Amino acid sequence: MISRERGTRREEQQTLSLPSSRAWKGRSACASLESRPLHVVLGNEACDLDSMVSALALAFYMTKTAEAEEIFLPVLNIKRSELTLRGDNIFFLQKVHIPETVLIFRDEIDLHALHQAGRLTLILVDHHVLPKSDKALEEAVAEVLDHRPIDQKHCPPCHVSVELVGSCATLVTERILQGAPEILDRQTAVLLHGTIILDCVNMDPKIGKATLKDNKYVEKLEALFPDLPKRDDIFESLQKAKFDVSGLTTEQMLRKDQKTIYRQGTKVAISAVYMDLEAFLQRSNLLTELSAFCQAHSYDALVAMTIFFNAHNEPVRQLAIFCPHVALRMSICGVLEQSHSPALKLTSLPSTHPNLQAYLQGNTQASRKKLLPLLQEALSAYFDSMKIPSGQPETAHLSREQVDKELDRAGSTLISGLSQDEEDPPLPPTPMNSLVDECPLDQGLPKLSAEAVFEKCSQISLSQSTNASPSNK
Repeated sequence: MISRERGTRREEQQTLSLPSSRAWKGRSACASLESRPLHVVLGNEACDLDSMVSALALAFYMTKTAEAEEIFLPVLNIKRSELTLRGDNIFFLQKVHIPETVLIFRDEIDLHALHQAGRLTLILVDHHVLPKSDKALEEAVAEVLDHRPIDQKHCPPCHVSVELVGSCATLVTERILQGAPEILDRQTAVLLHGTIILDCVNMDPKIGKATLKDNKYVEKLEALFPDLPKRDDIFESLQKAKFDVSGLTTEQMLRKDQKTIYRQGTKVAISAVYMDLEAFLQRSNLLTELSAFCQAHSYDALVAMTIFFNAHNEPVRQLAIFCPHVALRMSICGVLEQSHSPALKLTSLPSTHPNLQAYLQGNTQASRKKLLPLLQEALSAYFDSMKIPSGQPETAHLSREQVDKELDRAGSTLISGLSQDEEDPPLPPTPMNSLVDECPLDQGLPKLSAEAVFEKCSQISLSQSTNASPSNK
C-alpha cells in the first residue's frame, strides 16, 4: 500500500498508493474516466480500525491485481469530522504516514448518484447488511468479505465470503497472501498485523478472541517481515490510543464506538466506553447528559459497556443501563441477569438514580457482540409481555405488581428458550451505528462530483509517481 525507496527507512518518503497504481494526468485523464465504473470498497458504519484497514488493504489488493485499469476506491463509512473520535485509527494512519487528506469519507462521495448513473459497484468489507438508508445500493453489491455470521434475510444476492475469525483483517491478509503475495509491502503488513493483534487482544488465549486462522496469519506476516513491531508494543500503543477519551464530551464518548438495535420502533443504543464505570458515573452532570443524549437521538434505552485493563493487564467489563421506562429497563436487566448463554455473571453495583442500573460483569469474555442477541431477545420479551405500543410511557397505567408479574413471565419464557441452546444465540443483522439513521447523510451529502473524485485520485497517484521506487519487501 505504501511505496518507499529500497534500502532506506526514511518514512517521510512514503506515499499512499490509493486508489490506483497507474498515474493519471490532469483533467484530460479525469474526463476520459467519466464514463467508467467505480468500484467502491466500503467498510462498516462504525469505521473501527478493523473496518478501516480492511477497506484500505482490500482496495489496494484489488487495484494491484485488476486485469484492466479499473478504479478501486476505499471509502470510510463515516463523516470526515467523526474520525477524531477514533484515536486508534488516527494513531495508526500517522504511524504509517498515511495523510488523512488522501482518504475519502462517506459524506464526500454520493454513492446513490453514482449508482443511479450505472457507474457503481460495491464491495462490502467487515459487514454484509446495508442500513435502510442504503437499501437502494444493495443491487450494486458485487462481493462481501466479512467475519460475522450471515443474516440470510438481509444479505445481498452476490458472492459472499464469511468466516468467523477474530478480525476481518485476517481474511484480507489471507486474500492477499493466497492471491498475490508479491504485492504485499511492509507498510500494508504493518497495518494488517497491528489490526489483527488489537482485535484479538494481543492473541491472548485467555481472552479467546483469536482463532487458529488469526494466529496463522499473524505468524505469516511476522515471518515475511521480521522487523514488524513487537506484538506487545503495537498492542499497547493501539490500545492506549483507542482507550484515550481525554477531552471527549459524554456524547462523544458514547458515539465513539456505538451500535443501535431496533424492534417495533423502539431503539436501544449500546456504547463501548473505554474507562472505569465508577469514573464514568462520577462525570459532572452525567445523568442530565445521558437523558439529553437519549432524547436527542430518540433512544428508549442506553446500555454502556465500560472496559478497561487492570494493573495485571486483565480486561474488566462493567455495564450501565440507563432507561427512564421502568418496564423496559426491568426487562433488559432481568434478561441480562438471568442469561445462561452466555452467563454474564453480573454483580449489581450501587446506583443513586432510579433510572440507572450498574453491574460488574464477571464474564470478561462476553463482549458487546455477545450482548447484542440478549438485548434483541429482551426487546421481544418486553413487547410480548406488555402488549403496548412502543415508545409510550408504558407503566403509567400499571401497578408495580402488574409490571413485576408480566416481566417475570416474560423472563421465564425467554430464559427457557435460551437454555435449550448451549451455543451462543445467533447474532442479529450487523447493527447500524447510530450515526447512520440520524446523520446528515439523510438530508443530502456535500457531494463530490465524479470529476472531483478522480481529481483527488489523480493527486494521490501523481504524488506516488513523483516518489516512485520499488517496494521494500
